[in-house]
Amino acid sequence: MAEIINLRLARKAAKRTANERVAEINRAKFGRTKGEKERDRIETERQARRVDGARLDSSAREDDR
Repeated sequence: MAEIINLRLARKAAKRTANERVAEINRAKFGRTKGEKERDRIETERQARRVDGARLDSSAREDDR
């Protein structure tokens, strides 16, 4: 015979689990220290400068024609 479950309690448990997953994602996304945020900002800027430094100018491509 099948186990009898209370659907109200099952729905509440499922919602609780879903809310816990969202909370975990938010903790990872927003739960960083000021130093970690600053380090990531500096790293992003450094990478942007590196990409910009390696970019070819449009005038250099026209000279090759």
